[in-house]
Amino acid sequence: MNYADTHKSIIEDCKKGNRKAQFELYSLYSKAMYNICLRMIKDELDAEDILQNSFVDVFSKLHSFKHQSSIGAWIKRIVINNCINYLKKRRLEIAEWQPHFAETISIKEAEMPSLHYNVQSVNHAIQQLPDGYRVVFNLYMMEGYDHKEIGEILSISEATSKSQYSRAKKKVREILVTQSIR
Repeated sequence: MNYADTHKSIIEDCKKGNRKAQFELYSLYSKAMYNICLRMIKDELDAEDILQNSFVDVFSKLHSFKHQSSIGAWIKRIVINNCINYLKKRRLEIAEWQPHFAETISIKEAEMPSLHYNVQSVNHAIQQLPDGYRVVFNLYMMEGYDHKEIGEILSISEATSKSQYSRAKKKVREILVTQSIR
């Protein structure tokens, strides 16, 4: 299956301003995109606002979509960019990587208790991360970006992205262990 051609007729109708087609495209992708917003932003109302603004961008920029990727990937990129821009406006804090951090972020898997977690507890732990950790963690782990891409998106070095991700993983583990002890 050629993903670039997925929903091609809906997209072409959307480009013509067909409201029914726009609603159909929104219906196909809004839930997944909202979940991305919520993972990155953490606040339900802000996530809803970003989702709506993202779809306004989608429909206003749809003429530039060239079917070189799937429409879902194209929409996802707009949503992620809008989330990042929102966080930057809120002064997303990402600590630059320093060589001495490498010692503080290494944690051996053997030192971690063998516990089993459900999706809800892991999501809850991720939501407790500071913005910088959470954004890098979500972009890398959930959205599949590599550290070089994350660095470019967030205007940070690749090493900083890696250190933020390592610290985020460590913090998630700590949160999960603390929750399981309670």
